[in-house]
Amino acid sequence: MSDEVLRFEELTVDFTVGGTTQRAVDRVSFGVRPGEVLAVVGESGSGKSVTALAALGLLPPNATAGGRISFGGADVLSMSRAELTALRGRRIAMIFQDPSGALDPVFTIGSQLVEMIRAHQPSLSRGAARDRAIELLGMVEIPANRLKYYPHQLSGGQCQRVMIAIAMACDPELLIADEPTTALDVTVQQEVLDVLLAMRSKISGAIVIITHDMGVVADVADRVVVMRKGSVVETAEVHELFDRPAEEYTRTLLNAVPRGGARPQAGSAGSAEPVRVVPALAIEDLVVEYRGRRGKLVRAVDHVDLELTPGEITGLVGESGSGKSTIGKAVLGLAPITAGEIRVGGQALSTASAAILRRTRAGIGVVFQNPAGSLNPRATIGQSVGEPLAVHRGVRGAELRTRVEDLLDSVELPGAWAGRYPHELSGGQRQRVSIARAISLDPALLIADEPTSALDVSVQATVLELLRSIQERLHFACLFISHDLAVVDQLCDRVAVLSHGALVEQGGRESVLRDPQDAYTVRLLAAAPVPDPREQAHRRGLRLAG
Repeated sequence: MSDEVLRFEELTVDFTVGGTTQRAVDRVSFGVRPGEVLAVVGESGSGKSVTALAALGLLPPNATAGGRISFGGADVLSMSRAELTALRGRRIAMIFQDPSGALDPVFTIGSQLVEMIRAHQPSLSRGAARDRAIELLGMVEIPANRLKYYPHQLSGGQCQRVMIAIAMACDPELLIADEPTTALDVTVQQEVLDVLLAMRSKISGAIVIITHDMGVVADVADRVVVMRKGSVVETAEVHELFDRPAEEYTRTLLNAVPRGGARPQAGSAGSAEPVRVVPALAIEDLVVEYRGRRGKLVRAVDHVDLELTPGEITGLVGESGSGKSTIGKAVLGLAPITAGEIRVGGQALSTASAAILRRTRAGIGVVFQNPAGSLNPRATIGQSVGEPLAVHRGVRGAELRTRVEDLLDSVELPGAWAGRYPHELSGGQRQRVSIARAISLDPALLIADEPTSALDVSVQATVLELLRSIQERLHFACLFISHDLAVVDQLCDRVAVLSHGALVEQGGRESVLRDPQDAYTVRLLAAAPVPDPREQAHRRGLRLAG
């Protein structure tokens, strides 16, 4: 259509790997209208990001594209390198998923902003470009003195704001945002989305947002394109899609979204007095401090008391920098304990001998946020799963192979996959391997640090269901660290809320999430997007009015 900013017509993208050709995008057609926010959703591997990269001519050398991508009357696929260079950043800009990876760590954010501005406006002096950089930072609510900061000196949300400022430097006609809020906590996510929508009103451009978070879609999108296995299965206005999804796959995606109140509160039935048992984890008056810049002490955890009983899943929530992961690391012996005590199964870690510590920590399983980083890429998944058994239990040979196959089977992966490497598995499959490794020693306590934050909704639902079923079978206690309140609501029995290292509220899931008493908890809950465009519009209206 002539009034569209961008149009994909029968787009195909094939990748050639080892002499084999695999189709990643299969005859995709859809357009982006001026001034709209178009969400592109689907599972990992559905072709969302590949489609977006094709629009900027950023496909790798082993990719072959066909069809047509129309922008400004020209076909992007037939543009020369010089034409693509002029297009990128100037007329179409992109915000990548990982800002810390997209920003150059050896240059200040100011120099990177100035470079972007002068690359497309060479007539501007360096002073004028610097003034423009300060103006852009102000638009994304970052102080001018941050110009001299390096990316590592900024939080994840601030780095993402810098990426938005860089993308907006030349007032592009189209902005493509690829998972711009993945792994951000709910309040920072809300701020980033607010900035994106504010930018749209200032430049009158269109936005394509690629995401697996249906709450984000409900919050900001005007229209939605649903992709599966490289093809478009449905396109609809956002209210139509949520109210009356036409395709079964779309209904499956929406049904996989974690929703509040879906599970009865554990232990709510009956009035018998609980039997006192030894806590699986007891954190008593814990203080953790780090030596910061110029030798200044930074308190990451401030006098926290927390207790987990056997068989209980406790969600630990809060914004980035609240101390959630630091507490998990302290339990694992990966963070210094300044004061207080941690007891695992009644054993105080501070007074334990090396032999007792080794034995106690063998009873703690851990699942990290990024399985691609926590699994050794040079070891097979069988070796990764079997390593704890070999190191702590001395299991070898045929017995080890059998135990590994049983563990893989327990997380619903074929035992024959033991010889595969992590890069041969999807993100969800790698996380299953991480869970298998974590439960290999039958732990009494499991630490799960953001285990589903980077997974799409359907894979996330599968992993959560698997984790819950294994926990019910093995009856271990679990400290579930997350910024996703809907996931916490679906999985956890109790909830503890952290703010600036201090515990501000804790209790049963129903009481904390349905009737929060602390203002910080109320703010967290209000910032969490829900998969309902009408409710999100109402919330956004209240925020703007307030």
